[in-house]
Amino acid sequence: MEHTELEQEKEITQEDLIAAANRTSSWRERLNAVQELGKWDNPRTITVLTHKLNGDLVYRVQEAAYQTLRELGQDVQRPAKKKGELFKGVGKILLRIKKSLPSDHSFEEFKEKLKRTRLDVYDAYEGDKGDDFDKWLEDTWSSLAGKKA
Repeated sequence: MEHTELEQEKEITQEDLIAAANRTSSWRERLNAVQELGKWDNPRTITVLTHKLNGDLVYRVQEAAYQTLRELGQDVQRPAKKKGELFKGVGKILLRIKKSLPSDHSFEEFKEKLKRTRLDVYDAYEGDKGDDFDKWLEDTWSSLAGKKA
């Protein structure tokens, strides 16, 4: 059966998925890519998935890599959820962003600037905290009041 030109354009290749799995600005894209990479059982895919299992900042992505590797017959250990900061010095990063805004800025302005200037940090913590992300970020923002950079 022949594919139409439109269907061919929509086909996602293994290379596309590997690129998406390594994209630091979107844990959702990494998660989807890790799940989709299970369609290719080859050494390159196993290497990428193992890297995501052992090194992704977002536990959901690590867990998906674990599940995908298990489905591919790999003998891997379930990842342990990391405790503490995902980024070394995240408090200083957030404080610098807060200090760069006018003193009467809102939480929403702070959140938007974090997203614009440090999408890697924003994305990792959003993926890690899930539904609790906004509360965590607002609590952290509030606690930065009066601190020096």
